[in-house]
Amino acid sequence: MTVQEPVQDPKVTALRETRCLNRHPERVRDAVFLADDFFDARDAVQVKYEMVRRVGVDGDAVTAAAGALGYSRPSYFQAAAVLDEQGLDGLVPGKPGPRRGHKLTDEVCAFADHQLSTDPSLRPADLVEPIEARFGVRVHPRSVERALARYREQQSKSR
Repeated sequence: MTVQEPVQDPKVTALRETRCLNRHPERVRDAVFLADDFFDARDAVQVKYEMVRRVGVDGDAVTAAAGALGYSRPSYFQAAAVLDEQGLDGLVPGKPGPRRGHKLTDEVCAFADHQLSTDPSLRPADLVEPIEARFGVRVHPRSVERALARYREQQSKSR
């Protein structure tokens, strides 16, 4: 006898891959989302859009709309601002994690740049250990190369 894997709903898979899966669809208590197949409480973008639409178009109170759709008042205001500034795409959550080499600050890059300019035999990869010893951060050699390139470009623009 073999155990079969549970069949994954393709819509849930698509929502998860695009970061649009509502982590708490059970909090959506609105009758339209519970009764109509068009409205899907699992789709965070659709739920947030409907929340903002109800306040702006239907004139619902922020507290009522947010509560019925499983969000807080601050979440409503954030969604409304993002929708106004960026459109529907703004409601799609961004990728998690740091957006740049947050360990490689300007101070660290200045140190690395100075080390490389004083000793031409060094490579950025050779600076991993000195950076860790001086600043207490462990970085990947390729990250040092990329951060230095950004740092040098920034320095050349500011001159």
